[in-house]
Amino acid sequence: MRNLKIFLFFLITTACNPTFGQRWELGLNAGGASYMGDLNQYNPVKISGVAAGAFAKLNLSPRIALGLHYTFGQIAAADSQSDNSQFISRNLSFYTPLHEISLITEFNFFDMFRVNAKKYSPYVFIGIGDLFFDPRADYNGNTYSLSALKTEGQGESYATSTIVIPYGAGVKYRMSEQFNVFSQVGFRVPLTDYLDDVSGNYPDKSLWGNTNGALIRSALSDRSGEQNGIYLGVPGTQRGDYRKRDSYMFASIGISYTFASRKCFKF
Repeated sequence: MRNLKIFLFFLITTACNPTFGQRWELGLNAGGASYMGDLNQYNPVKISGVAAGAFAKLNLSPRIALGLHYTFGQIAAADSQSDNSQFISRNLSFYTPLHEISLITEFNFFDMFRVNAKKYSPYVFIGIGDLFFDPRADYNGNTYSLSALKTEGQGESYATSTIVIPYGAGVKYRMSEQFNVFSQVGFRVPLTDYLDDVSGNYPDKSLWGNTNGALIRSALSDRSGEQNGIYLGVPGTQRGDYRKRDSYMFASIGISYTFASRKCFKF
């Protein structure tokens, strides 16, 4: 968050400078979100929820921009919808909201700002940000936040905020001097394996006791027996896929408004 605060200060101070004020760009975007992790190991573009965002961007040159982005998304997965018989037997599920705040550097392949410049340009981007998430599951008509339950027997709850690396590509089209439309796909690499509350092995549930909270924790740790009463979660056996990180993707279309002037970018 410290880096984001520094960038906010930079944006505010440069906005007061008339030289830079003409290079501002504000935008909105919406689309879908997908997830890849322990409950979806092979299809990174399987859309499982919505995504929407807003950004303020400073065009530092005709090709390079630096922006502050906020994106909300939701991802979900359920073993019951898998084609894999082992996943179906495991029977885990989750969904989580995603709140991402990121600093993103963008590179345009074509110059769209000068007189008689191209109307369109492909672009790529990469950045760094903070991600806030909260994996949840429904059980017996109630919704439970899974991180606090420590379903894999962790000594303490895992963090529900983490650093994330966004990167991707898109294409934009200039409709007028001020308005652009764009479409982009952005992959995210968060430094966590718990977007889905699944990471390692089944715990020894016999150590948890018989309180109501322990029974709920046990039920959401191993859901394999909900259909036939035969539970497969032997302590120490594999619950997750042992990959170090989950990931997610935002695919969106959007529109932006540029506070443009032909006096900009004389170099």
